Amino acid sequence: MKKLASTLPNMLMSLGAITIAAGALLGGMYSLTKDPIERQAAEQQQAAIAEVAPKFDNDPEQMKWETTIDGNPFTVYPAYMDGKLAGAAVRGVSMNGFAGEIVVMCGFEADGTVKDYRVLQQAETPGLGTKMETWFRDPTGARSVIGKNPQTTDFHVTKDPGGAIDGITAATISSRAFLETMRNAFEAYRNYESQNAGK
Repeated sequence: MKKLASTLPNMLMSLGAITIAAGALLGGMYSLTKDPIERQAAEQQQAAIAEVAPKFDNDPEQMKWETTIDGNPFTVYPAYMDGKLAGAAVRGVSMNGFAGEIVVMCGFEADGTVKDYRVLQQAETPGLGTKMETWFRDPTGARSVIGKNPQTTDFHVTKDPGGAIDGITAATISSRAFLETMRNAFEAYRNYESQNAGK
């Protein structure tokens, strides 16, 4: 017992030193990886804006406009060509995915028709909810949202009353979250247009 009592302070000091060293190592790794991760995320976002928005000659990121819909953040990246609003890329969020947060960059033509989209972040079930990146641009049946306008097409799954979009098979929750993001992104774009276009 005496031997244990005499070695206990040494053990605690060793554990303390190991904890401090591990903390410093983790802090160092975070510092080393933080900037590259942020740079990669920024590049991914710029690429998504360019892919989903109509052609533009302005800097959409410089002109970004932020709003909140249903408690979620939405950022409108307006696309102007020759001084005229050509549409926008809208970064939107839903917290209602099967596994929580879904982030989508939605692209709209000037009249609100969906030009394209990119799923930036999701943690849905592999082989099911993860299909949203391709499913909603597939022309089979009523899957695709491309070329459709949320003002004239009901962006709810066909399982829901009035819904006009086929949800992903066996992934209705993921489908609802994706379409919710598209609807709210459209609303964010319309809000931007009504408050800022022509200024």
